[in-house]
Amino acid sequence: MSMTIDPILGVFMNKTVMATIAAMFAVIGMALAAPASAAPKSEPGVGPLHAPCGTAGQNLENRVHADAPASGAVNQRSGTRAVSSTDCVIVGVLQPTDDARYWCWTLGNDGFTWTYLENLRTHVRGWSRDNLLDDFGSNKQCTL
Repeated sequence: MSMTIDPILGVFMNKTVMATIAAMFAVIGMALAAPASAAPKSEPGVGPLHAPCGTAGQNLENRVHADAPASGAVNQRSGTRAVSSTDCVIVGVLQPTDDARYWCWTLGNDGFTWTYLENLRTHVRGWSRDNLLDDFGSNKQCTL
């Protein structure tokens, strides 16, 4: 049986043990390097598009969500182009007890996903950031 000294651990190990340890590190390395398999809000072959200020989404989902804001009031904006959230004007505000009809979602220039929705109390339509909505917004991607 051939034995060698491991330079890192400083212990004697046979080739079978060393090969097993090397294989384990390779598997761990591949698992860490692999991208997440379940990316939220993605559809194969279609990249999300930014919605310039003044752009409406399509009513692709038509789902009503009660008490839509996750916590506090949520602004509705005229688009998602904002790198800072102040680039597109506020057209409405969802209050904590407001119900909303979700139409579709897209990706904003700020890296967040946004849902085009209608406030059922005020009937104002606009874009709201998904992480501020109770169930993270629409499940249907806009085709802007």
